[in-house]
Amino acid sequence: MPDNNLREIIKERIRSRGRITFADFMESCLYEPGLGYYTSPGRKVGAEGDFYTSITVHAAFGRVIAREVAQMWRCMGTPDCFTLMECGGGNGRLACDILDYLRERETELYECLSLLLVEREPSLEAAQRGMLAVHLDRMTWLSPEEFASDDFTFSGCLYTNELIDALPVHRVVMTSDGVREIYVTIKDGEFLEEAGDPSTPKIGEYLKRVAVELHPGQQAEINLNGAEWLTTVSKSLRSGFVLTIDYGYPAEEMYTPARKQGTLLCYYRHQTEENPYIRLGLQDITAHVDFTTLMKCGEELGLQNVWFGEQYRFLLSAGIVEEIEAIERSDISNEEKLRLRLTLKKLILPEGGMGDTFKVLIQSRGVNSPRLLCQRRIGG
Repeated sequence: MPDNNLREIIKERIRSRGRITFADFMESCLYEPGLGYYTSPGRKVGAEGDFYTSITVHAAFGRVIAREVAQMWRCMGTPDCFTLMECGGGNGRLACDILDYLRERETELYECLSLLLVEREPSLEAAQRGMLAVHLDRMTWLSPEEFASDDFTFSGCLYTNELIDALPVHRVVMTSDGVREIYVTIKDGEFLEEAGDPSTPKIGEYLKRVAVELHPGQQAEINLNGAEWLTTVSKSLRSGFVLTIDYGYPAEEMYTPARKQGTLLCYYRHQTEENPYIRLGLQDITAHVDFTTLMKCGEELGLQNVWFGEQYRFLLSAGIVEEIEAIERSDISNEEKLRLRLTLKKLILPEGGMGDTFKVLIQSRGVNSPRLLCQRRIGG
């Protein structure tokens, strides 16, 4: 069982090195080679997996993103070379929906486009090749190390969907002695949490950047990896856009005292679980994204914050109504049209669906006053 093997690997690390940060524990649970949740075989997304994402709802999600990508290309002056990049693309479904739309509706862009997929798990390349078979002539794969190298640069659009929430986070708690970090150790053969001095001054710098002061007893997640990832992106982006889709909040909502236990959750077979110390490597571990940090770090790195808002606002402004109208005009049965309408509501309902839980952040470099579709007023 992966759980038993991974459990012993982590315990041995603690025995030999001492207690570890929760970020190190989460890193092992999600990305340990061959044993981590994202680096082991098995379906993670959809009815047979552990959770749904927007891409599993309908291809319209990817088609709307493709509409915005085409607008980004136009904002850049329709260059004759345009790189589209996805980090953490899973089986390639979203990239396929985007490229299918561009081949069908934006042929000039499609002809000058190259797709780069950055993937930490090498075995996913086979799934992506199968999913994107008709687009293979414009595809390349990069390892995270190649992406982060000083030699790599690109112009175009890098997009992610539910990547940042899966990056390992540090966990802290406010005590009478100030902010303390939560570490993972072992006692009587079982994992145990204990508080200690922060492992890095970056934790204090993070909280200062977003002007957050935790309340006594309040726990919170600190995603230092998100800022480091954005640094890598900024270093490689010569000109173009960064489009980030994930669930999360601005810092003032993320770190409100109402979230006294933070936002850390696990997912297993479409059920939520608060205990990260069970089913190691078999359940997903996530934390909501602090978008304020991404925006402030982006500014420090020379990126312009172009647009930030709820997913439903992005989709409605960027063209999902047109996609729904296309479904209505199609020759499928009325029963199927009704099913699809109900399905697409999950993407855009502001309450009870994915519409406001998920946010969209668009940043740019080297593009003068971009006018994107999502900047249009809804209904106008």
